[in-house]
Amino acid sequence: MRTINLRRAAPATGALGLVLLAGACGADGGMDHGNMGGSTPTSAAAPKSGATFNGTDVQFATDMIPHHRQALDMAKAAQAKASTPEVKALAGKIAKAQEPEITTMSGWLTAWGEPVPSPGGMNHGDMGAEMPGMMTDQEMQELSKATGTAFDKMFLRMMIKHHQGAVEMAKTEQAQGQDPAAKKLAGDIATSQTAEIAEMQGLLAKL
Repeated sequence: MRTINLRRAAPATGALGLVLLAGACGADGGMDHGNMGGSTPTSAAAPKSGATFNGTDVQFATDMIPHHRQALDMAKAAQAKASTPEVKALAGKIAKAQEPEITTMSGWLTAWGEPVPSPGGMNHGDMGAEMPGMMTDQEMQELSKATGTAFDKMFLRMMIKHHQGAVEMAKTEQAQGQDPAAKKLAGDIATSQTAEIAEMQGLLAKL
């Protein structure tokens, strides 16, 4: 009798175990698939689903990053080669302002799921036709060869043109952009670089 009971009990226990296992798998599977199905698309779409940016914001950051990088190249050259302390000081101010702005805009593009322009991918000649104020490769080479007062004058003339282009780009962002932070930065750029243009014009008049 014991043998018969055990044989009868075994299938029942096995069946119960299968039911429990199936139930557990069903619960776990439902949770896993639910979490995976819910979290993955949500997290992947998070930067854009509740975002306030538009194509103008993306274009502003994408263009302004290489624009700023060229200004940094020019400013660093002036810090090393300028013959007047006023020009050196101005170059330092430009570099100090624009380096963190590059970092900020790069962060936006990453958050928006957009590519960040690589420093090695810059072609000044091509960008000059697309972005206002960009210097050509030839102009950058001429600046690198200049010395003394000639360098100071060339740097100031080039940076005035460069800043004017940045102000133009910033005003487009202010008028057509959507992201509040991007529009605020554009306003800051327009204000600060307009003031620097006046400062550079004054320095140029003295040389």
